[in-house]
Amino acid sequence: MNGSKKISTLNLILVIQLVVMIVLSAVITATISHTTKDNSIEHMLTITDERAKIIQSYVENAEKTLTYFSKAQQVRDILNDTDNPKYIENAQKYTEDYSAAIENVEGLWIGTWETKCIAHTNKESVGMVTRPKDTKAAALKQLQDALIAAGDGVYNTGIILSPATGRQIVSMYKGIFDNDGNPLGFVGLGIYTDQLVNSLNDLSTAGFEHSTYCMINVSDSKYIFNQDSSLINTVSTNQELTDLCSSLNGTEKAKDGHFIYKLKGKKYVAAYSYIPHYNWILMLEDKKTEVFSLTTLMRIYMIIFSVVILVLMILFYFINKKQEQVNKKLAASIVKNNKTKDSLYTAMFKNVLTDVNNRVSFSIDAEEMKPTADDPYYFSMFNISDFSGINSQYGNDMGDWLLVRTVDVLRQVFKGSKIYRTGSDEFVVAIQDSNITSEGVIELTTEALSRLTSRQTTPSGKLQFSYKAASAKKSSSINTAVITVLKDAVNRFNGHIDLIDITQ
Repeated sequence: MNGSKKISTLNLILVIQLVVMIVLSAVITATISHTTKDNSIEHMLTITDERAKIIQSYVENAEKTLTYFSKAQQVRDILNDTDNPKYIENAQKYTEDYSAAIENVEGLWIGTWETKCIAHTNKESVGMVTRPKDTKAAALKQLQDALIAAGDGVYNTGIILSPATGRQIVSMYKGIFDNDGNPLGFVGLGIYTDQLVNSLNDLSTAGFEHSTYCMINVSDSKYIFNQDSSLINTVSTNQELTDLCSSLNGTEKAKDGHFIYKLKGKKYVAAYSYIPHYNWILMLEDKKTEVFSLTTLMRIYMIIFSVVILVLMILFYFINKKQEQVNKKLAASIVKNNKTKDSLYTAMFKNVLTDVNNRVSFSIDAEEMKPTADDPYYFSMFNISDFSGINSQYGNDMGDWLLVRTVDVLRQVFKGSKIYRTGSDEFVVAIQDSNITSEGVIELTTEALSRLTSRQTTPSGKLQFSYKAASAKKSSSINTAVITVLKDAVNRFNGHIDLIDITQ
């Protein structure tokens, strides 16, 4: 009887243990699934936003190039006296010399107000009239009105297919006016987009190896870029995308987001970034199964883990009926299993290489952070500039060395603070100390940045690496949006660290 009661009690404990483990596994699986889904979307949006900024920077640089060209005296001289041989010669030479220094230039030119070309990168184009009054009066009027409306700015017609070469270019014009504001003429510039496209194609899309990107003109829903070149300059047939274009058309604020759509029986996730200045949307898309592959893997992993626990418990039940010696061996097996469980948790929340917490851990820890106005949290982010370039030039072993060294320096400077690796090349330090001030955080961040950017003896010799940094203060509830704010501040890093108060 005593033996039976003992077994019944043990069985009850095992059943309770089993139920707890299953419930715990279910809760952990649901939590991690939700978190990894959000992280996957955030990562996708980060990649999309970065590419959108590259495109905007490329176009803005082209506008600056044209603006600088328009300020030259040779331009104003020829437009004031279009028949002066000396001015004609000077303007043509200046145009050729200036365009020679522009990468991927299709054409740089000076034209009269009636669009007659009087100086051009390609001499054979001089004398041509691009919009004759008798055949294209409306087009001429449209261009002239746009130049007047732009004033001292640049009239950017966007990314188009060149009528001359059939290749895609960034096309723009700038009006030239006399001191009374009367139009004298204009200058124009066409830049091939080949370098821009190649730069985008060369960018890493870690985690989305089979993703594709495209760019759409919001005003007419036509593709500007697309992996399928036959779709360029055609209207999108994706209903979700055309609806998005309709909702964003004319919006003056940048916006990003994502949506899921179905195509040929397969589901896709599309992350987009809206560039309001040019009314363009850049979109990165991939199969839903790949975007959320980590979520699926975690579910499978936890199911396997639960099955393993179940099998071990059943095995323990049968072995318990036997002798004490077998029972001791089973106890040892349980200890080993607990170690395995600890290893699994470590893999979930720690970065093995640098031995610091990862982004999943940050999102969970953030719920436990309870800052107040008197005891706020401070965060400092450090980003390794061109980390992919370092790996490419010196090898992945060198990249691993740099990651470990970065953590070592941060631990030395921010003693007792938690460090998270929130991206392949970025780290976040979370600081809560009632004795530290905003100035103190800035000093620590500056000191860490100084150490990180100092010349070091590395496995590849004496090298110096570049970092970006930013700091923020939060006196209210904390979530992963802190990382997004820090990333934005890091992207604007100009060598000086200011502390941002993001308390709402």
